[in-house]
Amino acid sequence: MTQTTGDQAAQQRMPVAETLQVLADLRRDSDVLVTNQASARLWPTLSDHPLDLNYNPSTMGGAIPLALGLALAKPQREIIVVSGEGSLLMSLGSLVTVVGSGATNITIVVLDNGMYEVTGGQATPATNIPVDFAGLARAAGFPTAVHYSNLNRWRDQAPAGFSSSGPRLMWLQVGPTDSRILKEPSGDIKPRIERLRDALTD
Repeated sequence: MTQTTGDQAAQQRMPVAETLQVLADLRRDSDVLVTNQASARLWPTLSDHPLDLNYNPSTMGGAIPLALGLALAKPQREIIVVSGEGSLLMSLGSLVTVVGSGATNITIVVLDNGMYEVTGGQATPATNIPVDFAGLARAAGFPTAVHYSNLNRWRDQAPAGFSSSGPRLMWLQVGPTDSRILKEPSGDIKPRIERLRDALTD
């Protein structure tokens, strides 16, 4: 049975740092967390875990497929992937691929800020269209698809969402990232990959 909870209409946007802090607080020590684009710049200010993989350049649309590969390779672990709505729009077929794979240990967290943030704040194809990302996930077969634009409701209901049947999609409408964070250099991906590889050796 498909579960749909949370806000049904976008009335406000949540502060993105506080929104991700809810995720950082809920994330278990054994969970893998993958971020890209703007969230890859912000996440390291909230978490520095060996099972974090965050990288910005040239990964738009690639975080969900990467997370799915991890979910299939490590079925005993929960994989959480944070993706912007612009990245998801570039790979909507990945929603069907996730369901078709049979992986249930993956949660997609969509940060919807209505723009391509890291490239200058340009509008996405969905900026002026009421795209229902939770509805798209349900249509693809996700048993859990939730939507929040109120921080208190997200904070209160997130634990139940992560306990629901997977795969899961959590669509979060958020405000912009602090521009100072976006200007921080991405750094070298190699040591991050090596750290994740070592942490996954079990």
